[in-house]
Amino acid sequence: MTKKVNKSTDSGADIERVSEAVSLRIKNTRKAQRLSLDELSRRAGVSKGMLVEIEKGSANPSIAILCKVAAALGLSVADVVNVTSTPAAYLIEAGEIPTLWRGEQGGSARLLAGTSGPNMIELWRWEMFTDEAFSSPGHPQGTFELLHVEEGILTLSLGDRELSVAAGCSAVARTDVAHAYENRHGERLVFTMTVAELHS
Repeated sequence: MTKKVNKSTDSGADIERVSEAVSLRIKNTRKAQRLSLDELSRRAGVSKGMLVEIEKGSANPSIAILCKVAAALGLSVADVVNVTSTPAAYLIEAGEIPTLWRGEQGGSARLLAGTSGPNMIELWRWEMFTDEAFSSPGHPQGTFELLHVEEGILTLSLGDRELSVAAGCSAVARTDVAHAYENRHGERLVFTMTVAELHS
C-alpha cells in the first residue's frame, strides 16, 4: 500500500507549501495543454475526484499519484513540486527542499533536486525507522533507480525478487514494475536514491 504524507505540526508548513505548488502547477499545465479533468484522469489512471482535490490544494497525494499525474502531463515530480529551474546552475535552499513522504515512526523522503521532465533525473534522501516501509505500483516504462545506503540495511523488493543492501553498498533497480523499500532491521536506515526516467 502506498503511504501518503502525514500531516503533523512539524511539517504542516512544508506540506501546505508543497500542496500549493502542486495545485498550481497541475492546474496550469492541464489548462495549457487543453486537457479536461476527465482526460487527465484517463491518461494518469487517477480518479477525477482526486484530481479535483489536488487542484483545489486540499489533497495530500502520495508519491505514486504525483508520479502518475506528472508523467501524464509530460512533467517530472520535481517540476510539479517546484524544485526545478531553467538556468545552467542554480541553488535550492534547504528550506525549499520538500518532504513528500513521512513514515509512522518519523521517517521521511525528501526530493533534494530534480530536472524537468519527461526525460528526468531526481535525487532523493530517505530515512526510515524500524518497520517503516514504502511501496510503489511502478513508474513509467524506462525508469531506473540508483540507490546507496549510508546507514542501516535496506530491503529492496521488486516483484518476487528481494535485495538486502547494507551500509556502504549500492544497488541498481529497474522500477517500472511494482517495488518497495523497507527497514526490517531495528536501526535507522538512511539511503540516497537517484531516479532516472529515460524515453527513447
